[in-house]
Amino acid sequence: QVHLVESGGGLVQAGGSLRLSCAASVSTFSSYAMGWVRQAPGKEREFVAAISYSGSSTFYGDSVKGRFTISRDNAMKSVSLQMNSLKPEDTAVYYCAADRKFRRVVVTNMASTDFGSWGQGTQVTVSS
Repeated sequence: QVHLVESGGGLVQAGGSLRLSCAASVSTFSSYAMGWVRQAPGKEREFVAAISYSGSSTFYGDSVKGRFTISRDNAMKSVSLQMNSLKPEDTAVYYCAADRKFRRVVVTNMASTDFGSWGQGTQVTVSS
């Protein structure tokens, strides 16, 4: 079981930026793809981004493509989400998540249901 802790959420004006970080406490961190999923009030969980276990492959949801960037540092057992040009519709609780599958090579078309371990979430609020 992977223990994940997010940080970096907060309140920002539209057009601004935030960087979310996620720290993992498992020795096999470098063997699993990681991702971010968000959930706004009254809405279903929405896939945001994923990165392969090596960091060589990334995939983004259509609503954040071109604005968000996912990255990872396997030595530090961390994954980050740089969010630029934020919009009010980006307001949600953001969850860091670890893949269910060992050493998934291709992260294209990953979905929220592909993740098996979740952090507690961090709130991101974008004001208009």
